Amino acid sequence: MLNYIWTALLVLGIGVALTTDIVDNSTNTFRNGDSLIVNLKIENNYELNSSKSFQGTFTLSKLKFNEFYNQVESNDIESGIKLMKLKNDVHSFVINIKDDSPQLWKIMAASSGEPDELTGKLKINNQLSENLFQAELVFESVTFTKLKDVTNAAIDYANIAVKIAIGLIGVMALWLGIMKIAEEGGLIKIIANSVRPVTRFLFPDIPHDHPAIGAMIMNISANMLGLGNAATPFGLKAMEELDKLNPEKGTATNAMCTFLAINTAGLTLIPTTAIAVRAAAGSSDPTIIIGTSLFGAACATFVGITVAKIFERFSKSKIDFWSSNKNIIISILVFVGVAAILGFTGVLKSFFTLFQFVDADLFRSVIQIISIIAIPLIIFAFLIFGFIKKVKVYEVFVEGAKEGFNVAVRIIPYLVAMLVAIGIFRAGGAMEFLVMIINPVTSLIGMPAEVMPMALMRPLSGSGSIGLMTELISTHGADSFIGVLSSTILGSTETTFYVLAVYFGSVNIRRTRHAVIAGVLADIAGILGALFIVNFLFS
Repeated sequence: MLNYIWTALLVLGIGVALTTDIVDNSTNTFRNGDSLIVNLKIENNYELNSSKSFQGTFTLSKLKFNEFYNQVESNDIESGIKLMKLKNDVHSFVINIKDDSPQLWKIMAASSGEPDELTGKLKINNQLSENLFQAELVFESVTFTKLKDVTNAAIDYANIAVKIAIGLIGVMALWLGIMKIAEEGGLIKIIANSVRPVTRFLFPDIPHDHPAIGAMIMNISANMLGLGNAATPFGLKAMEELDKLNPEKGTATNAMCTFLAINTAGLTLIPTTAIAVRAAAGSSDPTIIIGTSLFGAACATFVGITVAKIFERFSKSKIDFWSSNKNIIISILVFVGVAAILGFTGVLKSFFTLFQFVDADLFRSVIQIISIIAIPLIIFAFLIFGFIKKVKVYEVFVEGAKEGFNVAVRIIPYLVAMLVAIGIFRAGGAMEFLVMIINPVTSLIGMPAEVMPMALMRPLSGSGSIGLMTELISTHGADSFIGVLSSTILGSTETTFYVLAVYFGSVNIRRTRHAVIAGVLADIAGILGALFIVNFLFS
């Protein structure tokens, strides 16, 4: 499945980029070779025969700009310009690109390789008054802007992938060393036995006292507490242990698929990132999304596990669908029925309104305290337990830490492949194309068009989705419907393809079976759950 998705990301990204560039060139979107008339004011006395450089300022009305480029610019343009004499009344020029410069000019500048400058030739036509002239600007030709963006994105994301993997080495060494102490002391078995009824249902093929169970529980717990730095090493350790039980190397087992379905569902008790962004944006109640995010993430987790279980039944036998999956089907119907009853009776709404009475400052303080003490407390507890059990903690820690380097290096090719594909997909403009296609459908269920890019970005890129959410909040307000919905979606879902690439890459899994389907459907369920609950409470 990842083969098809990876290929689709690359083909769509490059294909849309090439199509866009062909259209731009055929319609001359950037007006290559055409003259743009501006009013030019030169600061020093202009001398026709002088070879000196001049500093000046040019002005251009928004009406002339929009007519020339067939764009919609809302403000008149005034910018500094540097002139260098070429011959007679012809000069070369450099225009500095600023934040308030037209978006089209920013694209043209980026394409030229100097994102802060636009260059070209300027011809003085006539003098209007002292130091004020009418002039023609002809910019350097701009072609294949999207394909250049694709090339830059491929290189940049390849470097980012390596930096991520290298950055994981220290964290991996730390947590795998701590994990080894807990394993040698028997703490992992104690943890596994404490949740045996749950793990027996989720992972029936894994012995209840196997180290994989403890690692998975530690990973899920860390994710629920928002401790991402600890969750990833625990998860990679879990995949390594699961692969030891794998009879068919290179192919994902049922336990792996179920484990990653839970991971990609993104069940977190406290969506700290979304809360922090909302607080920084001046929200009157940044913690209001705790309840809505829990609901969305619960929907994602339920669907992810359900899909994983249904698909593993398909792979085991050809027996009657109902008899094979009746317990799961009944669970789905019960879940939907209870949610509908609670919704129609107003109980669900009353429950979520309880979060409105949480003191925002107090809650942020509690989150900060938990974030500060959680990791040192885990390290301290594991070390003390090892001492009590007479484990040689230093030697055992070093032994476990050695595995961290190998795992981090092993995932580099998988990270490069996935992140480069995502980068090309984004840079090529395929995301906007996809939004345009599905927007008519999503509008029928009340999904605002403004939120769609962020919702689609979430499974692909964590930083990208956070950036889009921040932009939505700054534009529409943290406490607006769009602000609350985008924050809830961030807290209800996970970066599915990044997780799959890292976790499967760590154990060289090439045939992912139904893990991708379970993860994507979990994301869809999380987004729809977030849309439902935010519509129900805030529309």
